[in-house]
Amino acid sequence: MEELIEQYGAYLRVERNLSPHTLRNYLSDLKQFQQFLRQEGLCQGKAKNTRVQEVDRHVVRAYLGALSKVCRKSSVGRKLAALKGFFRYLVRERHIARDPLSVFASPKQEKPLPAFLSVDDMFRLLGSVRGIGSPEIRDRAVLEVLYSTGIRVSELVGLDWNDIDFRLGILRVLGKGSKERIVPVGEVALQSLRDYSIEQGKRWGRETKGEAPVFLNRLGGRITTRSVARIVEKHLRATGIPVRMGPHGLRHTFATHLLNSGADLRVIQELLGHASLSTTQRYTHVNLDQLTAVYDRAHPRA
Repeated sequence: MEELIEQYGAYLRVERNLSPHTLRNYLSDLKQFQQFLRQEGLCQGKAKNTRVQEVDRHVVRAYLGALSKVCRKSSVGRKLAALKGFFRYLVRERHIARDPLSVFASPKQEKPLPAFLSVDDMFRLLGSVRGIGSPEIRDRAVLEVLYSTGIRVSELVGLDWNDIDFRLGILRVLGKGSKERIVPVGEVALQSLRDYSIEQGKRWGRETKGEAPVFLNRLGGRITTRSVARIVEKHLRATGIPVRMGPHGLRHTFATHLLNSGADLRVIQELLGHASLSTTQRYTHVNLDQLTAVYDRAHPRA
């Protein structure tokens, strides 16, 4: 089974173009299933080689039952999805005759809406970073760019200076599945980037152009997603805004503010880089007062 998992991993990497993070999660889930079979002595051939041909719905049900005792519903659903994909691949490649997971429906997950900030709180957060030191100038640029563009934190840390067109006011970002897209960026955020570019040149003596990373850590290397999360959390605490959220919350805030201001949902979909409109609908929500106000203004019988 281990060899088949490696083959499936290569298929996901090359044919499906999955990100390294997603690929690691998939393969980890499959190896956990393999470990369960070994521990329970199920589907074991000679030399303790797991025989995927012997996996049936009873084995899968036992595994899901064991998972449900120690994992959240969302985690069980993800692990089941990984198994379903793996066994569909095995059937397609004719390693097995029948798919033992075809009888299992993936559980519907209730995805909680991410936290977001009101316009007033967002402006408080952006206005709170007032220092003139290098960390403050960088942090201000990080927050401004996240809110101005709605890009993912992974896209932010992957930015190079040649991805920014200051004249046209656009960024080129590499999103999920290595899909490239162009997003507009506001003048305030652009100015924060200009300020940071000057500061970066002074501190590190480097030219801020070409493939040099935009956002740096304290050692001069490319900043990490975890560091960006700490920046957001730190300034939220300092501002006293009673909301716990990370960089993704600023992405959700961006989408919510656009929608509440009348932006078309499909435009927001393009800006966020979503393949499906249903994903965008999950990120955006309009409060009842606004819906009622629009109805009262627009409907002839209101």
